[in-house]
Amino acid sequence: MKSADRKMLRIGVFYDGGFFHHISNYYRYAHPRKQRISIPGLHAFIRQRAAEFEGVPVRTSHIVDAHFFRGRFSAQQTLAREKLYSERLFDDVLMNEGITSHHLPIQGNSEQGIDVWLSLEALELAMIKHFDVLVLIAGDSDFVPLVRKINALGTRVMLLGWNFEYTDDVGNQRQTTTSIRLINEVSYPVLMQDLMSETGGALEQLFVEQGPAPLRDEPGGDAEAPSVAAAPRPQAGPATGTQLKGIICSVKEGFGFIKCPEFPNNIFFHFSAVKNGEFGDLVEGDIVQFAVEQREKGPVAQDVETIGDV
Repeated sequence: MKSADRKMLRIGVFYDGGFFHHISNYYRYAHPRKQRISIPGLHAFIRQRAAEFEGVPVRTSHIVDAHFFRGRFSAQQTLAREKLYSERLFDDVLMNEGITSHHLPIQGNSEQGIDVWLSLEALELAMIKHFDVLVLIAGDSDFVPLVRKINALGTRVMLLGWNFEYTDDVGNQRQTTTSIRLINEVSYPVLMQDLMSETGGALEQLFVEQGPAPLRDEPGGDAEAPSVAAAPRPQAGPATGTQLKGIICSVKEGFGFIKCPEFPNNIFFHFSAVKNGEFGDLVEGDIVQFAVEQREKGPVAQDVETIGDV
């Protein structure tokens, strides 16, 4: 037996949860596939790609540790948003795949400290468990110091990043990029957008088989959502850039509407306009603040942030 056959390739995987959910939302709502990313399929892809980079058989390539980092609302806030069940469903996905969850409380409706916590845990575990390859699912240049420290340990870093752009339902150009600085620091950069645009073969495992998109962004969420967003209606109101408050009156497939006293009709918003947290965390009755943008066909809400419940 060859020595390469006897040696196990030890892989540690670390998720920036906010980044991962942003990417998964893109494939679910904006990409033609309309499918979520499969975590088991992603792990199988990681094992295969790491084995190729390291020149070992796939059967000796194993994920020995995996961690998911994300901000989380309090139990009271989550109960008010009717999100306890959907959070538990996603926890089950992580648990079944052997992924350890790490959560920090969301302060002021924003995630803070996740990148620091991920970096500290990843460095400590790399030192203790001596990973051969550490896989980072992230896109922020804040992780550059982490990668440099991991490199110093002699552990190779594989980065799963995404670069894409698209036009949303109201004509805004949306763009997601992975830091060039981060890409340049890792040993094995993998930009996933081209791979995930292909069809057939093993790449199909990267997506979850599912039916119509749910009413809200959650596993097994409510169906009966329209396939396309209704265009905003022309109406008078405050000028572009005005900061307003309103109440979420409906959440549908990748978009929703806000009731605002300054406008006679409800204000349209796209899932990508949600500034803090996830689109799927929004439910009817949430109080939000937002910036209004007057378009040719009517006002559109931008930078939507939750600030409480009715």
